[in-house]
Order: sequence, then structure tokens, then C-alpha cells
Amino acid sequence: MKQPVVDYRAFRLSRLGEPRFSHLKLLGGWPVYLALYFLTENLIPVERCHVIHCRLDDVIPFNEYFAVFYCFWYVLLLGSLLYFLLYDVESFRRLQGFIMVTQAVAMLVYILYPSVQLMRPAVMPRDNLLCRAMAFIYAYDTPTGVCPSLHVAYSLGIASVWCKHRRAPRLWKAFVVFSAVMICLSVAFVKQHSVVDILAALPVGLLAELVVYVLPEALRRREKLRGRKTPQPGRAV
Repeated sequence: MKQPVVDYRAFRLSRLGEPRFSHLKLLGGWPVYLALYFLTENLIPVERCHVIHCRLDDVIPFNEYFAVFYCFWYVLLLGSLLYFLLYDVESFRRLQGFIMVTQAVAMLVYILYPSVQLMRPAVMPRDNLLCRAMAFIYAYDTPTGVCPSLHVAYSLGIASVWCKHRRAPRLWKAFVVFSAVMICLSVAFVKQHSVVDILAALPVGLLAELVVYVLPEALRRREKLRGRKTPQPGRAV
């Protein structure tokens, strides 16, 4: 059985500052995310929200089978965080960083430009388990704060981190990418988001990619280059 890279059995709150446990501090962001989500969902009046809609939304039909992919997002997100927490701390940091950036940008947009979508079916077209599942989600998830879609933005981050994970099998990477694509499509087919929300999430994901991967790598290369140019003690310049 694969052994975790960190022995969390030795963890105590007093050891949170130790290097081997310091990445656990990133979990402290989740209460903040949930609090901000609750505030933006419930304290911004619908009357202040801008309706998000495009013609393509009218072409896409409600299809409850996409609820499978929509709900699988939660499994993929929690499963990825748990796996990386146990077996790849650096990937855990990167995924958490991706989430922090996308969450911060999305919350800022939700506050400055409140949004709402009005595409949910008033009555479910069929009576089956998936339709009932979506009705349950509708009841607890308001149609406000939708642009950009965090379902899409998080999925981009999950796929990005897994694709860069060197030890992950190609078949698993392909499955994660497929799942991410289907999740992005599902938000439109279950009428949780407009196509506009999906497109708006793409630059947010790109920004997170730049912050989490591109900029740190550029800084590392710059420091490495500086180190090569620094004259060694005792050597002529």
C-alpha cells in the first residue's frame, strides 16, 4: 500500500508552523471561501444582479443526465485535494493556489458585478432521480453569483495540476481531462450557468495558471541565471 509522504499522525496544532505541516495552513482558506459564497449568494439582492444570457443558452436543452458530471465535480475536487495532500504536497499547494486565485477573482466580480441567470425550468420535465437531484440543488443554490463559473474555473485547475503530475498514468490524466470538459458542459445543460459564465471562467483559469505556474517558474529561472552570473569567491572577474 502506498505510504503518505507526510506522517499526519504526528500532527498537532502546535506543529502547524513546522515545514512538514505548513501546507495545511492552506486549508484555512476554505471557511473564508464558504463565508464569502454565503454572503454573495444571500446578501446581494436579485434586483441588483445583471441577467446573464446569450442566444446559445436557448439552443441548449435541459438534460438531467449531465447532473452526473455536475455532481462528480465535488468528488473530483475533494478526491484530488485528498490525494495530493497525502502523496504530493507540492501539487496540493498548486491546486490550493489555483483555487485561491480563481475564488478571489470570482468573489470580486460577484460583488462588483452581481449576476443572475433565469434559465432554470419552472417544472422538471421528467420525474426521475436525476431531475429530483437537480431540484434539490436548485432549492439550496441560488441562481445568483454565476459569472464566472467556479465549477468551470476549479475544473481547469484540477485538470492542469493532474496533467503536470509526473507519476499519474496517462489514462488517468485523460480521464481527468475528459471529466473536466464534461463538467464544464454540464453547467449549461443542467441550467446552472450560461455559456457566458463558462467563457468568463477561461481567462480566470488562465490568470491562475500564470500565478501558480508561469510566474514562479520565471522567477526560479531568473534567480538561477543570476546565480550563474555571480562571480565565485577567489575567482577573477
